[in-house]
Amino acid sequence: MSILSKNQLKFLASYRLQKRCDDEGVFVVEGIKMCNEALLSGFRILYSCATADYLASAQLGTAGGEVYEVTPEQLERLSNMKTPNKIWMLVERKTGSGKRETGSEERLTLALDGLQDPGNMGTIMRTADWYGIRHIVCSRDTVSCYNPKVVQATMGAVFRTTVEYVDLAEWLDNAAGRGIVSYGAMMDGEDYRKVQLHHPAVLVIGNEGRGISQTVSEKVGHKLTIPNLGGTCESLNAAVATAILTSNFF
Repeated sequence: MSILSKNQLKFLASYRLQKRCDDEGVFVVEGIKMCNEALLSGFRILYSCATADYLASAQLGTAGGEVYEVTPEQLERLSNMKTPNKIWMLVERKTGSGKRETGSEERLTLALDGLQDPGNMGTIMRTADWYGIRHIVCSRDTVSCYNPKVVQATMGAVFRTTVEYVDLAEWLDNAAGRGIVSYGAMMDGEDYRKVQLHHPAVLVIGNEGRGISQTVSEKVGHKLTIPNLGGTCESLNAAVATAILTSNFF
């Protein structure tokens, strides 16, 4: 363990920029819970920066990469959080983990089309983790699963869920060719409670404002909707809709 110098602080603080993280294939993890998840995940941790009180009660060892003691003020310089929580880590992404085909052994795969809100993305990854869904495919304009707000919202699911960014219309075409049934969450769909669902399946969730794009909707085999029983709200939150529909597949 070392004390963080001014130059090292400036260097590590540069990883607050998403582009730098993307270019170097790394992501930032913050807070005691998330950093404990990182230590258990098997992901390679490059740097750990923690306050003296945290280091006094925890043994990071070699699993924590290069470990530095920082002041609360230094931690604020590193952090993307309003209230930093004692420890910050820079973690290497697992290369190639998102490049595989959905196979018949998977009961359900989630597909996200143009999702933009980091909180929704993180919550959907957390929901997938709850149901044991290990594969999520996304259109290329979907928010990055390594966005700091997404990472925090996953509550550890980022370490257990494979996320792949693809041409989603083409991907759905290929999935259909392998006998995988696709369902899309749409306002003009059939009541999800009355549809006989088949497996293996793909559930497509669209953009928060626009829904599923035209090119992707043309590849969806079955349209599902959640009835608006109250008759007042215009639409459901994307993450909430995902959780409701996903529960019906299990």
